[in-house]
Formats: sequence, C-alpha cells, structure tokens
Amino acid sequence: MKLTIDSRSDINLIRSYAPGEVRIRDALLRVPVLVSATAVVTDWPARSIATLDEELLAPLLALEPQVVIIGTPAPVAWPHAAVRAHFGRHRVGLEVMEFGAACRTYNVLAQEDRRAVLALLP
Repeated sequence: MKLTIDSRSDINLIRSYAPGEVRIRDALLRVPVLVSATAVVTDWPARSIATLDEELLAPLLALEPQVVIIGTPAPVAWPHAAVRAHFGRHRVGLEVMEFGAACRTYNVLAQEDRRAVLALLP
C-alpha cells in the first residue's frame, strides 16, 4: 500500500509497504528491518516474534527509542513475558501491531519527533 502524506525529507519514513517489504526513501527493503528517524538497520537477524531475546533487542535499544513498534503479519502475537519485561527495565514503550498499522503508526510518531523505532518481522 502506498502512503500519501505530507512528509518530511529529513527523516526516514515508510513511503509504501507490502507483505514482507517496505520502501524508505527510494530503497525497497525486505524485512526483518529496524527503522528510526535517523537509522535503518537491514541486517537485523530476528526471524519471528517468538525468537526475540535480549541479544536480538540490543541493536534495537541502541537506537535509544521512547517507543518500539513491532510489525508482524496477522495474526498478531506478543513476545514472551521476559522480552516485555526487558523493555520495561529499559523504560521503553512497546506496541505490537499488524504490519500495515505498524508502518502507519511509526510514520505519525516519527513526524511528531518522537523517538520511535519500527521493528518489522516476516
């Protein structure tokens, strides 16, 4: 789906998305990928929400987010309690959404200058 918004050119925004891929600026990226206003991490080794652990979360938390939005294919499943607790210890908000909703929500937060990180999983 193509997103049509008055967007800023100084931050990374999702221009369009389809199952398993996003377009940021002119680059078509396959998931898994991490996106913040200032960084794109394309070599994130996460493969599913069930495999998330502290090691896989390290590059995500290194981006110093206020909130993390995890986008997954439907049906949406939440990560294990230990992963949710890890976010809590770091005082980082966590939301899990269907892929498209996650992309749209990230764009809104990024344009509001919130320190949001979008983590997209296949």
